[in-house]
Amino acid sequence: MRISFTNIIPLPLRDRLTQRSSDIWNTTLTLEQGEWVKIKAPSGTGKTTLIHIVYRLRQDYEGKIYFDDDAIDSMKDESIAGIRQQKMAIVFQDLRLFPQLSCRENIQLKRVMQDPVYAEPMIDTMAEALGVSHIMEQKAGICSYGEQQRVAIIRSLMQPFEWLVMDEPFSHLDQVNTAKAVQLITTECKKRNAGLLITDLEEDNHFTYTRQLQL
Repeated sequence: MRISFTNIIPLPLRDRLTQRSSDIWNTTLTLEQGEWVKIKAPSGTGKTTLIHIVYRLRQDYEGKIYFDDDAIDSMKDESIAGIRQQKMAIVFQDLRLFPQLSCRENIQLKRVMQDPVYAEPMIDTMAEALGVSHIMEQKAGICSYGEQQRVAIIRSLMQPFEWLVMDEPFSHLDQVNTAKAVQLITTECKKRNAGLLITDLEEDNHFTYTRQLQL
């Protein structure tokens, strides 16, 4: 799936963002499936806003964003739901785990709602790879934020996707756990020839990016 932007500018940030140069806001940009794209920007310049626009959680913007040739603001809810189930996995900055459910149940819920890529035992394989096997039966709400980040990453990788979208996914992980997560994400994206769209505050060499963009 191709993602294209045409003169996108979020209305709440319009006055601020039109005064600065950007590779995304108020310009034309196309991301092809299979690209690994890093979006770097300081706080307050719309990283999370962009992620929410791409996932069509927000529509308070000017311009157009397209999935292939379809403008997403004109797509029916069922079509957007299908894309979220089959073509776009996401790790939100605020993770959006259900705190009253166990970590395993949070991951399983995603599998029940969508066509899973893997059988259930893969949950334990990924949990072991990311060092969170010991919390799988704990309620997500009592786990550390770093543990929750790793659970959210596993949840995203259990569904089909052509794009993996991640909003500062390693912000609470140390170098060792970041490296483990990067290895797992790299393996899964390569298996599926999927694109990676990731935001962060700083420069990094976690992945071999196709390009790095300034927001």
